[in-house]
Amino acid sequence: MGPPGAGKGTQARFIAEHFGVPAISTGDIFRANVSEGTELGLEAKRFMDAGEYVPDEVTNLMVRNRIDEDDAAKGFLLDGYPRTLAQVEELDGMIAYTGHRLDGVVCLTVDQDEIVSRLLQRAQVEGRADDTEDVIRRRQEVYLEQTEPLTEVYKQRGIVVEVDGMGDVDDVTRRVFEALDGLAES
Repeated sequence: MGPPGAGKGTQARFIAEHFGVPAISTGDIFRANVSEGTELGLEAKRFMDAGEYVPDEVTNLMVRNRIDEDDAAKGFLLDGYPRTLAQVEELDGMIAYTGHRLDGVVCLTVDQDEIVSRLLQRAQVEGRADDTEDVIRRRQEVYLEQTEPLTEVYKQRGIVVEVDGMGDVDDVTRRVFEALDGLAES
């Protein structure tokens, strides 16, 4: 977890590879549907372009279908989900149904101006039209309103590790694995 641009996708790849599980990114699922011009993609694009979250019912269905695929049978890593309290409840039901359990939640913390800088740079490199400064700042507001409260839910469950997401990728990755090791020992 963490605001858009915190490095979740980058760290998710390293964590998933380390544990031999798929990294399931709602952002990747949305972008694939947008590029393919699917009905879902067109709906998602409307929200993404405005810096808003795609509605829960659309997101939940995509995630439910994805974690039920064969490659996720031994586990998975979620990147960008859950983002709302309703999605937390939906995820609890999904993993109870599939027989999975939630082992940990990594929360990356990054300075807001650093996030804006990162995302503007990524927009140039990857040609992401949805990453304008106004949209990025709106995403930060939406994150604070809707997603940050989820960390409290998971803290109450004792499965949150907060990691400083500032600095170079290797340093952040080292901190993530140290935090996960500490969670496993507790």
